[in-house]
Amino acid sequence: MKKYFLLLLAGIAIPSIQAQETTPDDAIRLAVDNLTGTARFRAMSGAFGSLGGDLSAISVNPAGSIFFNNNFATITGSVYNAKNKSRYFGTSTNDTDSTLDLNQIGAVFIFKDAVDSKNDWKKIAVGLNYENANNLNNSSLSAGINPYNTIGNYFVNIAQGIPTSVLDNENFYNMNFYEQQAFLGYNNYIFDPVTGSTYDSNVPAGGNYYQENQVLTTGYNGKLTGNFAAAYKDFLFLGGNLNFHFVNIERLSAVYEDNTNPLNTGRSSITEILFENRLWTTGSGFSFNLGAIIKPIENVRIGLAYESPTWFRLTDELQQGLYTYHIESSGNGEEIYNYPDAIVYAPYTIQTPSKWTGSLSYIFGKKGLLSADVSTKNYSALRFKPKNDPGFADLNNFMSNALDNAIEVRIGGEYRIKQVSLRAGYRFEESPYKVDQAFGDLTGYSGGIGYNFGESRIDLAYSYDHRNRNQALISSGMTDTARVSRYNNNITFSYSVNF
Repeated sequence: MKKYFLLLLAGIAIPSIQAQETTPDDAIRLAVDNLTGTARFRAMSGAFGSLGGDLSAISVNPAGSIFFNNNFATITGSVYNAKNKSRYFGTSTNDTDSTLDLNQIGAVFIFKDAVDSKNDWKKIAVGLNYENANNLNNSSLSAGINPYNTIGNYFVNIAQGIPTSVLDNENFYNMNFYEQQAFLGYNNYIFDPVTGSTYDSNVPAGGNYYQENQVLTTGYNGKLTGNFAAAYKDFLFLGGNLNFHFVNIERLSAVYEDNTNPLNTGRSSITEILFENRLWTTGSGFSFNLGAIIKPIENVRIGLAYESPTWFRLTDELQQGLYTYHIESSGNGEEIYNYPDAIVYAPYTIQTPSKWTGSLSYIFGKKGLLSADVSTKNYSALRFKPKNDPGFADLNNFMSNALDNAIEVRIGGEYRIKQVSLRAGYRFEESPYKVDQAFGDLTGYSGGIGYNFGESRIDLAYSYDHRNRNQALISSGMTDTARVSRYNNNITFSYSVNF
């Protein structure tokens, strides 16, 4: 199997007001929840909506911070391991990525005497917590022989209707995104003009194109949460969060193709194509949470929480590169490289959907507990803004029709044997899509153990989840996709202390 290293070079960023190409995946990766946080939270699959008493639990229901008895702090580190199994036209490939991350740190401060003793509001909590809400490090490789379509179709299809006079213009940075794609294909001889605005591919026909798609992603979606909660008569507990999000994502993709088909007669032929993209997305966002927990009897807790949309303001920087091996009609071959400098696009906004979570838990005294959360999130409400941007209008319309309301279920339990706590959990999340072939349901399991020293505690957790999805090699020109199965295996360690 041929392997080609990414050739993207660091270029000079040139501002542009032209619209870049965006996809639903750009929004979904920021909207889909992931199991993150402390080891205790992960060991029970995040089923903490009515339990509280954990720094990560406040991200589900902010009222949960009131269940700390003392000032409390936790710091957490995790080992992330993602394995991707890909199948493309009968060929299977595997790729893995492992990272170590300090993914959570926070503290809650409890004030029991801050209010008048005659007042029914006898306890308040104030917290500050940072979590890596989504570790985006990932690596996937798909490879196989496509019997039908060439990736050269991407450039040919985009070029149709664009006048040749535009593609002969050397001022690449004054073109819109689609003209830039056509310009790359035109100057690398992937196609030739038939008329002034129609084009014919120079990739020899015949099928059986060997293709590879390597995608490397690094980055995170971090969240800093300010929390406040209060208790009324040890029966009603209310809380709220203000969340500040930080996004830094780098995605490198390289799609390669070669063919041994008979060369075109009397004109150029392209026998190799390597198309590379480096997309760096940075920005920030804001959201808030509201939550309530009631304790109708001593051992039962019922919770309800609302998570607002997150409003992200993002900026994309894109660098593309194209390599082809071009054989002239005379039979002479040459390598052609076209690597323009990077472009920084105008900022845009992604608004994720809101989320509701209902929770129920039962406390078996000091022996243990059982807890369950059910959440609902309507992904069809995902929006790119500004809405009057023609590209965003079409994309928003697609997401309104293709995406759906998704239910998530989390179940967790804990059993205590003196100072030792044994934990386990289960998680299921529906696909954001109405037809889940593009992005499947998620199933996850978890387990863990903790040891309480009195004033401090250590916790260890293991979590696993699995999801299938389709991954396109290119965004248009051919509909062939690789079927990718992703398996996440994470180990998490937390240290907590009362102070």
